[in-house]
Amino acid sequence: MWSNLKMQPLSQIKPEELKRLRAELLPPYKVILHNDDYNEMDYVIFALLQAVNFLTAREATRIMYIAHFTGKAIVTICPKEIAEYYQERLISYNLTATIEPA
Repeated sequence: MWSNLKMQPLSQIKPEELKRLRAELLPPYKVILHNDDYNEMDYVIFALLQAVNFLTAREATRIMYIAHFTGKAIVTICPKEIAEYYQERLISYNLTATIEPA
């Protein structure tokens, strides 16, 4: 499989094939925010915005409410190393966060 791709110019490889290969090489992980009884809602939104800098205020609010009402919410899905980074950032704001394979 790889030998076939090595012979093709990158511009000739179909986007679906590139996406599949990326997922094979860098399997996706979910970053999960867990509800807690300690942090106020506004603080959780603030922490999400600081820890995961690509989130909008609307997305952070939605994630906070999902975690609040269901017990947990997916913050993002990304390769494992990046998921660990976001998990550590959320924990540094005293939030409870885990990662798991997507």
